[in-house]
Amino acid sequence: MELRHLRYFVAVGEALSFTKAAATLRIAQPALSRQIRDLEDEIGVNLFRRSPRGVTLTSEGKLFLAEAGDLLKRADESVGKVRELAAGRFGDLHVGYASSFTAEIVPPAVAAFEKQFPGVNLVLHDVTRDELVAGLESGALELGIIPVVAPIVGISMETLRTYEFQVALPRGHALARLRAVPLEKVAAHPLIGLRRRDNPGYYQALDRIFRAHHRSYRIALECDTANSLITAIEAGRGIALSIAAFAHISGKRLVFRRLADVSEPFPVGIARATTGDVSPAGEKFCAILRKISRKTASGKQAPGFRLRP
Repeated sequence: MELRHLRYFVAVGEALSFTKAAATLRIAQPALSRQIRDLEDEIGVNLFRRSPRGVTLTSEGKLFLAEAGDLLKRADESVGKVRELAAGRFGDLHVGYASSFTAEIVPPAVAAFEKQFPGVNLVLHDVTRDELVAGLESGALELGIIPVVAPIVGISMETLRTYEFQVALPRGHALARLRAVPLEKVAAHPLIGLRRRDNPGYYQALDRIFRAHHRSYRIALECDTANSLITAIEAGRGIALSIAAFAHISGKRLVFRRLADVSEPFPVGIARATTGDVSPAGEKFCAILRKISRKTASGKQAPGFRLRP
């Protein structure tokens, strides 16, 4: 039994006329009659009563008409969903991200994507570096949006934009009076950061910065979340080197000053498994991420989106 047999049967069953059904289907009436006979022989029941006055449905035919109609409807819906999936307008899209470093990019990109592709279920996962790599390798995640300061085996990276480092300070801190803070003054204070094992690229960047200026630094506290880091800085337990994206998380709780005489870039971008399969929806999300990143890099904010702390 093929779908065309069901379509032929439904056409005859609804028209109760082989002549009218053949005209609708644009096939010869003898060929249509033969196809219906083949269908009846395959399922072993008569679906129509035939007489010189026309045809009527048997009890079995009435039941099969309802069932065949449902089957054809589900088949058409399935074909439509597959086509929408291939066009990037349907399906689930799982994306991992590092919230502390992507707050300037991810929210407006998500807002723009959901507006353009409402049929796609975009699921965000705030993950550590190791969780992201495991998710990309297993296929649980299609994409990651993370710092791309260090290569990862089996993961390809695409830089979206780069940031300059800033100094995050509690309000009222002595260094907040400066427009730009020299690294030597930063080195004199205890630093607070996120956990090293979850953010190795960040600490590799710190190592390069201080080594290039023949300075050392001391991490007084490692925090497990961005909010706990902000709270620790507010409480005066230390200061932190961060990027502009982090200011969008902290809001007015902290003040930020430019780091003087430091040109170390901190890139943020898209990660994907080198052997993985990114769906059409994923590729469309990447295109939006690139567009949003260009706007934020030029100092523009995405239309219709306002960042909140």
